Amino acid sequence: MSQWSQVQQLEIKFLEQVDQFYDDNFPMEIRHLLAQWIESQDWEAAANNEAMAMILLQNLIIQVDEQLDRVSQEKNLLLIHNLKRVRKLLQGKYHGNPMHIAVIISNCLREERRILAAASMPVQGPLEKSLQSSVVSERQRNVEHKVSAIKNSAQMTDQDVKYLEDLQEEFDFRYKTIQSLEQNDKNSALIKQEMLALQAMLNTLDYKRKEVLSKIGRVIHEIDVLMSNMLTEELLDWKRRQQIACIGGPLHGGLDQLQNCFTLLAESLFQVRRQLEKLDELLTRLTYDGDPIPVQRPQLLEKVNFLLYNLFRNSFVVERQPCMPTHPQRPMVLKTLIQFTVKLRLLIKLPELNYQIRVKATIDKNVSTVSNRRFVLCGTHVKAMNMDESANGSLSVEFRHLQPKEMKTSAGSKGNEGPHMVTEELHSISFETQVCLYGLTINLETSSLPVVMISNVSQLPNAWASIIWYNLSTNDPQNLSFFNNPPAATLSQLLEVLSWQFSSYVGRGLNSEQLNMLAEKLTGQQVSYNDYQLSWAKFCKEHLPGKSFTFWVWLEAILDLIKKHILPLWIDGYIMGFVSKEKERILLKDKTPGTFLLRFSESNLGGITFTWVDQLENGDVTFHSVEPYNKGRLSALPFADILRDYKVIMADNVPENPLKYLYPDIPKDKAFGKHYSCQPNEVSKPSDGGGKGYVPSVFIPVSKILNDSTEPHSPSDLLPMSPSVYAVLREHLSPTAIESALSSPYSTD
Repeated sequence: MSQWSQVQQLEIKFLEQVDQFYDDNFPMEIRHLLAQWIESQDWEAAANNEAMAMILLQNLIIQVDEQLDRVSQEKNLLLIHNLKRVRKLLQGKYHGNPMHIAVIISNCLREERRILAAASMPVQGPLEKSLQSSVVSERQRNVEHKVSAIKNSAQMTDQDVKYLEDLQEEFDFRYKTIQSLEQNDKNSALIKQEMLALQAMLNTLDYKRKEVLSKIGRVIHEIDVLMSNMLTEELLDWKRRQQIACIGGPLHGGLDQLQNCFTLLAESLFQVRRQLEKLDELLTRLTYDGDPIPVQRPQLLEKVNFLLYNLFRNSFVVERQPCMPTHPQRPMVLKTLIQFTVKLRLLIKLPELNYQIRVKATIDKNVSTVSNRRFVLCGTHVKAMNMDESANGSLSVEFRHLQPKEMKTSAGSKGNEGPHMVTEELHSISFETQVCLYGLTINLETSSLPVVMISNVSQLPNAWASIIWYNLSTNDPQNLSFFNNPPAATLSQLLEVLSWQFSSYVGRGLNSEQLNMLAEKLTGQQVSYNDYQLSWAKFCKEHLPGKSFTFWVWLEAILDLIKKHILPLWIDGYIMGFVSKEKERILLKDKTPGTFLLRFSESNLGGITFTWVDQLENGDVTFHSVEPYNKGRLSALPFADILRDYKVIMADNVPENPLKYLYPDIPKDKAFGKHYSCQPNEVSKPSDGGGKGYVPSVFIPVSKILNDSTEPHSPSDLLPMSPSVYAVLREHLSPTAIESALSSPYSTD
């Protein structure tokens, strides 16, 4: 079943999450119509390879054209219109930057896998629950409702100001008419009556001025209260959701809704500002004793300007945190002299600001870090914000060619510190700009979340651990001294984040049993998730008992192994993975002989092994575990083929495959058959290598168990065989028994 088919079967609450990340950048119609083709392409590789991305973009357009031809024959007018629009988008938006569409599609596919993994989990974790609180949703609706009400109030006040202006013009005309009369005419009874009417009109003007000022004051107060409370909370919640999304959590949405609220409030404040300017204009034409305009207007204008300053300052946000295109699942880890991207948005979307705001990027501005390492940004570090680059027309700017460069210290050499010091050292990318609009000049500044600078890719795992711990433990966006005294983390939240590492990076999260094993490995005991506090040192700095590596290094090596060598098997859920040797034997002891399971090595970095149960002649149960396969061996042979062709030679020298059923009782070929690379009897003939005069060879995975020895025989890792030797073996083995694999002795791991 395709990934898209699985997505369509999700519950509505998960489908709503899927709906959030499909927009005009990558329309859902294309995802639906081209599901199989899209999933068969390597978008992640294309995101880091411009030539490959261009080829995939061209092929995508060809696929759209084919769908367009098909629906044209069916005369589906709506779909024809949408496909033409999509084709125009693909050609116009991504032709100059094909890697952008590759990044978008790769992210969408990865987020689908994360949601599928979350849907398979029996219970939501505490972090995800907090992000999806009904209280938060209710506040979002209240904010939108209040912003709409404020906008309506400001528009109604416009009508009051217009009525006041008309009333004053009438008063002004009638007053000047009387003033133009001769003195004798002014004493007539008719004129005296007109003067009384003018006095009544002036009283009405005074009342209306006070009423308009009162209404303006109420609008300003409502905006002030909304900005100080609910809107600020909404923005902080969005920033917290962004933090969690950066470390593998649910995709953070809601920025478009925030933009709508900020823009409407800005429009309302500028509208109020124009109303106050109109009152000032009316004041110059008419004033009197007790006139409320000269008393109240300056205070109201000062408050409006103050709110505009704050609104603009809060609206300048980092929409997408710094990230190297080569490591899209590891944001905020930057390598010196490697380009990274970062995107900013101004949530106040006004046409007057298009291409008028120039943003400057700097690093560690006015900040003292915990070490002597200093950096500068190379590349284009000043760009103008515009509405043309974003599919939704937001006012944004994306820096795509920034590179951090380490400066030499005063001693003449670059900073040289231990590996943990480097990866626990936090830096800040800052952005500044200036908005000039309607006589206002507002300086804006914002910063990225803390980033870790590395100079060697070997530092990436520990740097990513620092990013995880920081964003899990605090919502402070700029605590660069965090690792001077890092706080402990709640075990339940940490385990949830670890599951996200698997769902976001390798497409399948961890179940409760797997998380229990990780909890015991972290703590050395069975503990309550909710109460236990785990230290940073325990997670990333202290070696596991009896091992030469930390917990995080062990886990990161497993992630790398899955990603590069056994990804399809992991996604299918056939790798139990995280299970202790003791639990493994409990699970297998009552199973049919030949039942096996797959687990990750606890003593070898990046290793996977299989253990099967067997029964001796006296009825006793015995277990056998093969020496773990690491990435070196799996680079030579697919793991599924190894499982298919693995052989054991017992004391009587009769080779046989002991692996029959994947735990609990799935026939091996049913579980792994679709992942076999070729049929076992497809072996090169001697003549195949004749062109260069070489005799071809094959690799046979054979281990030998000796009845009189507790130590297994350890054959060489790879056994090259000539065709003649292979022919002799085939006399003793079935035609479907032999194929390329690796020899693996048993181990106690």
